[in-house]
Amino acid sequence: MVNIQNITFCYPGQTRPVFSDFSLQLTESRIYGLLGKNGTGKSTLLYLIGGLLRAQRGLISCDNMVAHRRLPEMLSHIFLVPEEFTFPSLTLRAYIARLSPFYPRFSSEVLARCLADFDLSPSLHLQALSMGQQKKVLVSIALAAQTPLLLMDEPTNGLDIPSKAQFRRVVAQHMTDDRMLVISTHQVHDIEQLLDHLLILSADGLLLNASVEDITARYSFMLKPAAPLSAPSSAPVPASVVDGISVDNTILYAEPALQGNAVITRRRADDPETPLNLELLFNAVTKGVLK
Repeated sequence: MVNIQNITFCYPGQTRPVFSDFSLQLTESRIYGLLGKNGTGKSTLLYLIGGLLRAQRGLISCDNMVAHRRLPEMLSHIFLVPEEFTFPSLTLRAYIARLSPFYPRFSSEVLARCLADFDLSPSLHLQALSMGQQKKVLVSIALAAQTPLLLMDEPTNGLDIPSKAQFRRVVAQHMTDDRMLVISTHQVHDIEQLLDHLLILSADGLLLNASVEDITARYSFMLKPAAPLSAPSSAPVPASVVDGISVDNTILYAEPALQGNAVITRRRADDPETPLNLELLFNAVTKGVLK
């Protein structure tokens, strides 16, 4: 559905490109988590896919339509929720009356359900809302547009803790199998229950491109006792050890945690599947321990 072929992109005035000969393919029926440290190009990649930026080299296509051409047919298939935005001085009803004709599958029923789940009234005025409320409205509109491709940049910024739970519930209820969602975020705990595929970017390219199912089939995520875990004297200490923690040779990566040591081990055939610890995985991947 989204095909990124050997792109190079550099902002004007900068010497180091954000992407150099970068390729990636994204397919429908998945919710992608796009993760990376600051400056690795997460937001830039979303804007390139949406055609708001143009690569100096290479090609990005969405459903075989070149992204930077921003053809009306392609734009009607994409909805982008940016991290920062400004609503016009309109009521929500007036705004939807102007916006919805651009999206052939727009559903007023889905919008009403999303607003109700966020405890918002459909009769509200957009500029009378707080930042968090505006984010909820935009997410509701994005889901109601029912575009095949939905891009979200830091969608939980500005939301309080109950609202983040609402966000996860609303997205899970209104995503369908014929759609794709890409979420760029630093707030990994806010979205880890939603994701079924992970993309981790670095300044040098893509560090990880794997499904959550594959990751949890290969690795176990657990807590070990708070006391340091001693390695056999004959066993070399793995390079993944965090300062102050020594581990046995079954542990691939470890970090101190409030309840003990959070660890990643290679999952054996008879081990039960454990929930993904996305923050722990991210740290292990960005430190080069897991690939």
